[in-house]
Amino acid sequence: MSLYSSIPIQNDAQDVISDFCLRAGEKATFLLSGTRAAGETPEMQLLEQRFFDTADFWKAWISKSNYRGRWREMVHRSALLLKLLINRKHGSLIAAPTFSLPETIGGVRNWDYRYTWLRDAAFTLYALIRLGFVDETEIFIEWLKDRLGDDAQRGPLQVMYGIDGRQKLDEISLGHLCGYENSNPVRIGNAAYQQLQLDIYGEMMDSIYLANKYGHAISNAGWHDVQRMLDWLRNNWRRPDEGIWEVRGKPREFLHSRVMCWVAFDRALRLALKRSLSGPLDVWQRTRDEVRDDIFTNFWDDELQSFVQAKGTKDLDASALLMPMMRFISPVDPMWLSTMRAIEQHLVEDTLVRRYEGERTHVDGLPGIEGSFTACSFWYVECLARAGELEKAQLLFEKLLGYANHLGLYSEELGANGRHLGNFPQAFTHLALISAATFLDRALSGSSAAVWR
Repeated sequence: MSLYSSIPIQNDAQDVISDFCLRAGEKATFLLSGTRAAGETPEMQLLEQRFFDTADFWKAWISKSNYRGRWREMVHRSALLLKLLINRKHGSLIAAPTFSLPETIGGVRNWDYRYTWLRDAAFTLYALIRLGFVDETEIFIEWLKDRLGDDAQRGPLQVMYGIDGRQKLDEISLGHLCGYENSNPVRIGNAAYQQLQLDIYGEMMDSIYLANKYGHAISNAGWHDVQRMLDWLRNNWRRPDEGIWEVRGKPREFLHSRVMCWVAFDRALRLALKRSLSGPLDVWQRTRDEVRDDIFTNFWDDELQSFVQAKGTKDLDASALLMPMMRFISPVDPMWLSTMRAIEQHLVEDTLVRRYEGERTHVDGLPGIEGSFTACSFWYVECLARAGELEKAQLLFEKLLGYANHLGLYSEELGANGRHLGNFPQAFTHLALISAATFLDRALSGSSAAVWR
């Protein structure tokens, strides 16, 4: 039997294949297609060529990567996934191609991730630029620029959009479905699009800054949109919000939201000075400094010797791992190092990192417990590397690689037994993997270019 074989199936429901046999090493391909026009080449005859054309396309695309480091196969698998998650027509990237795969088996933490989060934007641009994929970066930037002109219900931007930029993503439950291993409700749509998450302004501004640094300069109209966005943020950065983890409990003043508000004004100032752009720079600088002072005054706990998740709490949060990565604080600052040790004590088990102590604090307003958050585990590795703990970072990074499935892919979370949980595969995880791998590889090689942003 040849590699590609077919067994014709007629439209008549009475024509049913009863059985067929394959010997060891043989393969059979089934092709479901419509009726072909007279004289048209049968699709089965084209199938082998289409297979090789597809393989050639992906080989040519990944060959553009400039990553030549230690973990090339895993980095390239992650890059291939990002490419697959990018919409060819619009250039936007979805968080995952699945919906309602549970974060807790049999539980209610089941969400639809088939949308584009602004939060992913900065990490996507970072990863793609870092690997040398310019075309995808520029297309995604154009999609992001269009969002600057949108007016959401809670500010000039909203948390997520449809791949075509649509803003309304109503969440509904499909009661006729039992869900994966009886994990229900099965949800489509995502009500988080209506939340206030102030960190998205920092991530958006970081994306714009990176795009200008490594791509085309921002347009005059685009810069006016930036000023309008920052004018809104200047008057709203102190508000409680739902934060990076999109909690469905009570809004709080979250540390990560504050840090990213600082990023928004910091990157705007850098961009204005770099491109000689006009604007209320003195106002932005005062606001940036006010945000920074607020963080050091109200989010530092002397007893814990750590930055805390939210104002007025003693809770820890793995999103703090982004503080040195966003250049808010030095990766060797004593306050940061003690924060990292506190996170290690309360949220880290070996190489796996939980987002927060949900079973104790109930911050997310949901029943049940979840697994470790895989992106946070890669952030932890990168923070160790940035702090100079290269041997430990490499050991934990290579342990993390062992949790991937046979295709080198990761879901959103990992259970205590290593089981993949949540939507799969998830872009956020693979973006974090690329970031950690590129930084760690350069640091191990003694490159002065390891610090990049």
